[in-house]
Amino acid sequence: MGTAEGWLFSGYSVTNEDIIALWSDQLAPLLPILHAIHDRDGELSDAALRDVAKGLGHPLADLYGTVTFYHHFSRAPRSNRSPRVCTGPVCRSHGADEILVSLDGAVAMPCPGRCDDPVPVLIEDRVEIHRDSHVTTPPSALPAPNPAGHEECVFRHIREPARASLEGYRSHDGYEGLNRALQMGADAIRDCITASGLVGRGGAGFPTGAKWTAVAEADRSPKTIVCNADEGEPGCFQDRTIMDYDPHAVIEGVLIAALATGAQRAIIYLRYEYPNTYRILENAIREAEGAGLIGVDALGPGNPCYVHLRRGAGAYICGEETSLLNSLEGKHPYPRNRPPYPVTNGFEDLPTAVNNVETLAVVPKILVHGADWYQGLGRSDFAGTKVISVSGDVSRPGNYEVPLGFGLLELLENWAGGAPDGRSIQAVTMAGLSGGFLAGEDLNVTLDEPSIRAKGGFLGAGGIMVFDDRRHMVEVARDAMHFFAEESCGKCFPCRVGTQRLHERLEGTQGPREAASWHEEVRDLAAVMKATSACGLGQAAPLIVESCVKYFPEDIDAHVRAGGNQNV
Repeated sequence: MGTAEGWLFSGYSVTNEDIIALWSDQLAPLLPILHAIHDRDGELSDAALRDVAKGLGHPLADLYGTVTFYHHFSRAPRSNRSPRVCTGPVCRSHGADEILVSLDGAVAMPCPGRCDDPVPVLIEDRVEIHRDSHVTTPPSALPAPNPAGHEECVFRHIREPARASLEGYRSHDGYEGLNRALQMGADAIRDCITASGLVGRGGAGFPTGAKWTAVAEADRSPKTIVCNADEGEPGCFQDRTIMDYDPHAVIEGVLIAALATGAQRAIIYLRYEYPNTYRILENAIREAEGAGLIGVDALGPGNPCYVHLRRGAGAYICGEETSLLNSLEGKHPYPRNRPPYPVTNGFEDLPTAVNNVETLAVVPKILVHGADWYQGLGRSDFAGTKVISVSGDVSRPGNYEVPLGFGLLELLENWAGGAPDGRSIQAVTMAGLSGGFLAGEDLNVTLDEPSIRAKGGFLGAGGIMVFDDRRHMVEVARDAMHFFAEESCGKCFPCRVGTQRLHERLEGTQGPREAASWHEEVRDLAAVMKATSACGLGQAAPLIVESCVKYFPEDIDAHVRAGGNQNV
């Protein structure tokens, strides 16, 4: 219900009042209203914002602050028609800067989640790919079967024909997990998920069964399931693949989560930069509604569940669950102070389970095959699998589902083909950018949190960007810190100022020109940010500079001595 947004109005004469009236009594109405007006006009004018503020009862000043926070809401006439070029770390190494200059009116944008096929250009609601001239065979977003024959969970049936349709999904265990859940009941569902060892796959790694139990035991209602599909971490694009090719797996996971927690409403919050995915999810929700899987008796007679699709507007911080909740509520998307936590005080200050796409897609398979089966998919004592997005200087970029505890170099060299053109891997980023760099002997880690944290990083959402021996790692670190400085929400002083100061030190425009003083200052900045930042952005951002110093000290010292004027 309530999934159509901007393109619903294409070709029709619809007033602001019409749009507001259509959405005002629906769940989380502000973003759909703004998108509809923005898509119609190419901007959000003063007059439109006054109408929205009046129609929803929002203070106009607060609405201005919220709208201007997002990258993709334009306040200039028709400027949403301007091409938006990714200037993320992978795309910059594939000519993004040249493309930006060559396209009339183009503007830079942060990573839009297509690192496997650079360089993406977003124009209104379509994505164009500007590939290097030497790319003769574009990569497929559909994951290739892993070469080692390891049993998969998330990708178990994703390659089946017509898998994105309800009929295709049902032909291979589709909605069988929900059927079993209806027979088991809420307590048994939570017990099964807890026994499986499933933890959140979006980066935090919190036990899924424990989260659902906390929501189920909360004494207020209505309760809500929120699917965090705001996949904004550079280097991560696994959620896009899951939603594009297996959308019903996500919807089924949402419905099972609702049954397990007592929720009767669910929201999928999708990042703005995935317009094609939006339409795929919209169609899948319609199919599920038509089949009675969503709606009045979705979770049994008299037990409804409604699934709503909402689209973000371009803000990395909305990947943080409390910022996402504020965004849905029409507030400025700052992270919330915790406690209280979303499980008791989430959407509309009511109990809410926020789970990421991959986590929810796993749930139906666990109910079909059992907790022990899922436990056995991992290596050593690790439960299950993880989808890893691999991009950058590697022969076969894409998504790979690996057993937790799998070797990093085995993935990069044997599955992804290693560095191209006879080059060698110099370094990789972990957790997209947030986990910092690994290089040298530390590449001999396994893909699990204990192994990577022992080297100073973390696995997080599972994005890995590869940089071969052509790349200047100080430049890569500088660009990464520029991203964090741009995406800091500004709520807390340590992150707002710290990311900017670290970027200046890597750029060479500010700070000491003597190496020992430079290192001391950077260590102090990093320590304060990690100890006092309000959310994970400020706490993780220093890992980029710390790991660059750790693995490339001579490059850093040369950069400091040159005052940033060397060719990096």
